[in-house]
Amino acid sequence: MTNPQSDLLDKIRQQFDSSPYPRIPIDKSPKDSPNELYIHNLVTSFYLRDQRVIDTKGKVILDAGCGSGYKSLILAEANPGAKIVGVDISAESIKLAEQRLKYHGFDNAEFYVLSIEELSSLNYQFDYINCDELLYLFPDPVCALTSMKSLLNPSGIIRSNLHSFANRANIYRAQKMFAMMGLMDENPEELEIEVVIETMQALKDHVLLKTQTWNPSYTSKDNKVDILMNYLFQGDKGYTISDMFIALELSGLEFISMVNWREWDIRDLFKEVDNLPIFWEMSLPDLSVENRLKMYEFLNPIHRLLDFWCGHPQQIQTFIPSSTWNDFDWHKAKVYLHPQLNTSKFREDLAVNITDCGILSLDKYLSTHQQIVTLDSSMATCLFPLLDAPQTIMFLVERWKQFRPVDPVTLQPIDRQTAFNLVKNTVMSLESLDYLMLEL
Repeated sequence: MTNPQSDLLDKIRQQFDSSPYPRIPIDKSPKDSPNELYIHNLVTSFYLRDQRVIDTKGKVILDAGCGSGYKSLILAEANPGAKIVGVDISAESIKLAEQRLKYHGFDNAEFYVLSIEELSSLNYQFDYINCDELLYLFPDPVCALTSMKSLLNPSGIIRSNLHSFANRANIYRAQKMFAMMGLMDENPEELEIEVVIETMQALKDHVLLKTQTWNPSYTSKDNKVDILMNYLFQGDKGYTISDMFIALELSGLEFISMVNWREWDIRDLFKEVDNLPIFWEMSLPDLSVENRLKMYEFLNPIHRLLDFWCGHPQQIQTFIPSSTWNDFDWHKAKVYLHPQLNTSKFREDLAVNITDCGILSLDKYLSTHQQIVTLDSSMATCLFPLLDAPQTIMFLVERWKQFRPVDPVTLQPIDRQTAFNLVKNTVMSLESLDYLMLEL
């Protein structure tokens, strides 16, 4: 008797052996993709959970389901000094991943042809596990999460994701139809792809499946992989926010945050963020994080992925949130620049901005939020020392006072408390957008 789960695994392996994913050229570098580096930098997730700035040197990172290795490369670029271990069930994908990391000069990386269930054969405990675009292919994601948890350091973090059923419901209808046509009985190849293209092109334009799922660009040679990863995706399955939290609970893992958490703020769905209907204004403060995410999913399922960070349950919160600090705490606080802002280009532009007394748009270097973030030259001068080392808030206050010693209207000397309040408010604003980080 055949094992359906084993048969499905073989089909998935065959699909990725014949069409390794993602199809990104070996020579493409993520160095000019600060937002991708920001997400994959361990500093981002660990600071979000612990309000501590970690050093990535010596950290051991697992890229589970590394595919052709592009995310492994991003992890290596974003985390200087870290060791990268990649695993995938596709031998062809592993070959490409090895070639990619060597091409870009990363020799502190290892790759293995392994399934998630075989992770225990690795002689490692991991500080971070990246399991991207894989978890939704498991018949039971709890098994995969439990397997990864067994290799995760007590303070480690897992990043993983599930396909959103609410967002991809139309794609799943298409998959069922093409499965009925026999296109997914074996590993889909060029013939099956052409049948999908011919079918979708032949449908009238008003047919719902076509209007809801089809993109004419899928017919180009470079984009045919999108047909495999959508209409003919072996093992694909959709989940809800409820499913995600149930899987985490059964795995003994604690939810930390959605990876793109700012795009899950339910208040942003209303026309007037500060003037919600009375029922909503009264109810929202009492909603759990899980229920807020559920409500967002009901209202606006725009996210293809339910992309989340999780880890071992943390017994106690070991830090005082900066939102509760008093002035005494602030006087002791140390300010860090997010590593993804610390580039030669940013240093050059910051120096020009300070010299020319201009306005600098931070979002063009790192866009952590869907808004324009600007900084005037007096505040830009406070950021400059952070390129070399973290500084105390009072060091930044004194630097700001040197740049602007007098009130530009009254020409009277600016007192220390006024300067402190101005710098503190700016630092708080930039910290809320992850450009800066704070430690006591």
